[in-house]
Amino acid sequence: MKDILEQIIAHKREEVAALYAKKPSLREALLQSDTGIIAEFKRRSPSKGWIKEDGRADIIPLSYQQNGAAALSILTDEHFFGGHDDFIRQARQSGVTLPILYKNFVIDEAQLHAAALCGASAVLLIAACLSKQACAALMNKAHELGLEVLLEMHSEAELEYAELGPDLCGINNRNLGSFVTDVDNSFRLAERLPKDAVKVSESGISDPATVRALRQAGFRGFLIGETFMKTADPGLALNEFIAKL
Repeated sequence: MKDILEQIIAHKREEVAALYAKKPSLREALLQSDTGIIAEFKRRSPSKGWIKEDGRADIIPLSYQQNGAAALSILTDEHFFGGHDDFIRQARQSGVTLPILYKNFVIDEAQLHAAALCGASAVLLIAACLSKQACAALMNKAHELGLEVLLEMHSEAELEYAELGPDLCGINNRNLGSFVTDVDNSFRLAERLPKDAVKVSESGISDPATVRALRQAGFRGFLIGETFMKTADPGLALNEFIAKL
């Protein structure tokens, strides 16, 4: 019979293996989805304040899954967005099996370990926050941890980051300096991205017609948060949105 220490170490090896194991693929989920909607759990915004202060991570993400989301995004920044790493854990414990994007302002490897530990499938890297060299290093580390990378760009100058070969290329329609949102940004920059890129349009999407137009422009993913979170029942709002697609 194994002694207690041997049992503990054996279990730790299983935990470490799980940490490095490949997670549910955000890229594949979007490629296989008819809607491509990445439904976001977002309780607060720096520009608008609380959107849903009482929003529960053990209820809303699972409801998104049950109502047709292709994948989820969960805000984990605490100070500005009212998020927490535990929200991803709570979503997983509630039964969420979809790919989950760790949505934060990642600037250090430690955050990648945190993302893997809490159950995320992919991480957001933002070109505006990182030098190209730092972005490449974080992308490589993310891949070592079994995490995919959604690389977010906002301007033409940032499109050179796409050369790094992320799993998904995101175009943010919101200027992170002014927080002004313009969905036309996705249409302007789409053709400048690599032809084989899995393109994701982020922010400011509130109309199913916009999703249809973006899909025609080559986008496969559509990150939508406030449109759903500001309603009484975000999961139901997602369901109704999809019905109009």
